[in-house]
Amino acid sequence: MHRDEIPTPALLLDVDRFERNLARMAAHVRKAGKNLRPHAKTHRCPEIAKRQIAAGALGVACAKLGEAEVMAAAGVRGLLITTEVVPPASIRRLMKLIGDAPDTMLVVDHPDNVRALGRAAAEAGVTLNVLVDIHVGARRTGVEPGAPAVALGRLVAEQRALRLRGLQGYAGQCAHVMGWTERGDASRRAMAPLMETRTQFEKAGLPVEIVAGGSTGTYDIDVELPGLTELQSGSYCVMDLDYRQVGGRAGSALTDFEMAITVVATVVSVAADRAMVDAGLKAFSTDKPFPPEAVERPGVTYGFAGDEHGRLTITDPSRPPGLGERIEFFPPHCDPTFNLYDRVWVVKGADVIGTWEIAARGRSD
Repeated sequence: MHRDEIPTPALLLDVDRFERNLARMAAHVRKAGKNLRPHAKTHRCPEIAKRQIAAGALGVACAKLGEAEVMAAAGVRGLLITTEVVPPASIRRLMKLIGDAPDTMLVVDHPDNVRALGRAAAEAGVTLNVLVDIHVGARRTGVEPGAPAVALGRLVAEQRALRLRGLQGYAGQCAHVMGWTERGDASRRAMAPLMETRTQFEKAGLPVEIVAGGSTGTYDIDVELPGLTELQSGSYCVMDLDYRQVGGRAGSALTDFEMAITVVATVVSVAADRAMVDAGLKAFSTDKPFPPEAVERPGVTYGFAGDEHGRLTITDPSRPPGLGERIEFFPPHCDPTFNLYDRVWVVKGADVIGTWEIAARGRSD
């Protein structure tokens, strides 16, 4: 099948760029003496997760229990659920997941949740692997670092059906700080309490075989922390406009990893000063203040024009879009864009070599 036969709008993955991204990250963490457990919330696609593991990752991190259930059902192992699982019904589902995939890990940040998980695991006859989630300034989840974290770690260790493995600290507020130097300063400040908490765990005799964190924006910054054992970077495998613009060590754009996903759309209406494509709010993420960007197609700028349409403003009158013309766009944010599609079309040059199911799409439960 030729890529021009793909019905639009559609999500495309350039397999050559994708595989180079996997190889570059694998080489990076290997050289740094760290491990990689990339975040599958980026793609929610078991086939991508399997390829990340084949390239050297320990497993994948999952934002939600539902994601982890899909990954486990597809045979993916080495799962870490990075959001606390609290509702009783969800805890029952978690126990079933642990029965099917015993090496799955979970984060905790509250004593009541630790006790509830300990009781449920004991009743289910399973052992649940646990990381203590540390608050590192993102104003989201996590117990306060230092003494409160140590107390929670001790409580985990007291539960006969729980196994304490270490710590997690995700400084999401640092991932998109503009400029590599500024981002490095921000990340080191944010991650310092996690590193100090690791030291206090060691002094208390608590296990810290795993200390996880990091993002695509800080992938070459956080590996310099001696106390960090594994990265959770996720977007590196496909990239997006948001990460490209934050800047890298070498310049104003983060070009260490290639832009591997696009959304292809068709021009369905033309006028003197504009054209319309069949990809709108339902085709791209809308959480960023900037629109999709046409790939190697100068002379037009994209603007959202409703659920099903995008408006192309013609900036070069000598090259107006033609009716039926197919145009590919880089999405602003890869994670929610993936979540809009049932499948990703895998392309190699002009050829379609397969489709991969985005099987965890919508699994935010």
